[in-house]
Amino acid sequence: MTRTVLVGVDFGPGSSFDASLDELALLAESAGDVAVARITAKRKAPDPTFFVGSGKADEIKLLVQAHGAHGVIFDQAISPAQQRNLERHIGVPVADRTALILEIFAARAQSHEGKLQVELARLQYMATRVVGRWSHLERQRGGAGQRGGPGEAQGELDRRMIGERIKSVKDRLEKVKRQRGTQRKARERSGTYRVSLVGYTNAGKSTLFNALVKARSYAADQLFATLDTTTRSLYLGEAGRSVSLSDTVGFIRDLPHKLVEAFRATLQEAADADLLLHVIDASSPALMEQREEVERVLEEIGAADVPQVLVYNKLDRLEDSQRPRVLRDDLELAPNLRVPRVFVSAITGEGLDVLRQVIATFAAPPDTLKNHGVATTLPDGSPVPDVSGHSN
Repeated sequence: MTRTVLVGVDFGPGSSFDASLDELALLAESAGDVAVARITAKRKAPDPTFFVGSGKADEIKLLVQAHGAHGVIFDQAISPAQQRNLERHIGVPVADRTALILEIFAARAQSHEGKLQVELARLQYMATRVVGRWSHLERQRGGAGQRGGPGEAQGELDRRMIGERIKSVKDRLEKVKRQRGTQRKARERSGTYRVSLVGYTNAGKSTLFNALVKARSYAADQLFATLDTTTRSLYLGEAGRSVSLSDTVGFIRDLPHKLVEAFRATLQEAADADLLLHVIDASSPALMEQREEVERVLEEIGAADVPQVLVYNKLDRLEDSQRPRVLRDDLELAPNLRVPRVFVSAITGEGLDVLRQVIATFAAPPDTLKNHGVATTLPDGSPVPDVSGHSN
């Protein structure tokens, strides 16, 4: 495993800063690295040369030497020039949060579409790193026997090649997008009710997915265990029908915009869903921040108005004093906006029957629900939002 030093910078209110760097350490672990040291800094603005300033750069260099580290990872995005300056000063490779996430995605993508999406994001990231990379090389002269002007510099050649590759990958992704659109229209014609699992990475979406549909999708206690969308049929006896349940890629703080763009076709499953199960790690000390980050990305992909059920997972990890009094209630997210909330444990199965009933209240006509003894109102007495096209 690669020994790395983790660096985080606090730029004050409004900036994303994790003083513990625990999430960055988990990301590094997911990429096959081990964090041997952590260091934080506080600045009003990034230093143009070293991002952290020359003094802190010297401290990082001493840490690298003391721990025999092979690399340095920054929790924030750094510019190509800052990366080059730091590498020259410290003497080991330097990467940022974006590069780390891209590396994990490249290693985890399994489907043809997933691999194309990751390749596009990496190419777009690389395109910004080529600038100035070959500035030490002289411009190449024209071909033999020609009196023409200078040929392409190496950097220009690389940029052109990357640009051509980006165009090729985008064209192939467009074909996949059209295929997805055709499949989506077929599901709409069949009247299939679509439910998508969304949530912060490592909230337990894939484990919950497997528990609900008895599937064998890959699930692990690590960040970004699932990248490719998996869809299965879930039969709800209470609703007298089957629904389509999809497991999607997890979100994370400061998810690179290029990745959101590249994975837009996959994330479209969430935007086109009839109902979102927003899975939240109930044992996480940062659950509020994680929930808000998921809401932000949902808004970015056009899924903010899709009805939601908040699923607080990992109930088995809570102390007795932390456990809720009831497994189902509702939460007021905003004035006049109350959302059903269910507490479950995907590992032990606790609360899953309650969750299935809540899904059924959204997916089936009220008459069907009453025949099965399922409540059609929320705990506060208000009717369950009708999104199935039936009057309540």
